[in-house]
Amino acid sequence: MNEVPGDHEQRPESSAPEDIPEDLIAPPAEEQHRPSEAMAFLRELPFLIVGALIVAVLVKTFLIQVFWIPSASMEATLDIGDRVIVNKISYRFGDPGRGDVVVFEPETFEDESIVTKISRNLLESVGLRTPESDLIKRVIGLPGETVEIRDSTVLIDGNPLREPYLAPNLTMRDEGPWEVPAGHYFVMGDNRNSSNDSRRFGAIDGGRIVGRAFSVVWPPSHWGGL
Repeated sequence: MNEVPGDHEQRPESSAPEDIPEDLIAPPAEEQHRPSEAMAFLRELPFLIVGALIVAVLVKTFLIQVFWIPSASMEATLDIGDRVIVNKISYRFGDPGRGDVVVFEPETFEDESIVTKISRNLLESVGLRTPESDLIKRVIGLPGETVEIRDSTVLIDGNPLREPYLAPNLTMRDEGPWEVPAGHYFVMGDNRNSSNDSRRFGAIDGGRIVGRAFSVVWPPSHWGGL
């Protein structure tokens, strides 16, 4: 068989000229169209912000919330300026108990529009509005009980209530009796002589209770459970 000249010659492999600098060589086509990491992050940023806001609102609405104490009604248990954490799921699985420190909504919140309520929750969730709560008291009387005050002592159905959280030698004027309706709770501030509570506005509907305050988180000198 006749051989074709050059059949056995080795052909050189194609390659980029060695004398062209690497920074002048065009990247592969797929790399030319790949977005930079910075641009990808900027595109995702709005979705991250919206997601964070949704999580914050859900946590505040259904799980926990921090409240600021603006009044002296719970001294010496809570001072003005203290921040307390409120567990909002405590009473989804049970009822408030005597001695619980609870936060409850003012009656004016019942008249809020949906837009106002969403706006308030959103601003509080991102820290642009501080959720204040003068409406933080201690549960004293339970549904169906009779509460009265005699000789500076609270009586529940005629029996004296032990209250170690009160200041020593605290005096209260005789008042009552008050009958606590079904589904309602009789609440009082620990600072009995400087507290607007159920002695003035009556027992509160359990549906107004936001949750149980269980810990002081600020200032550090007041850290502790309630």
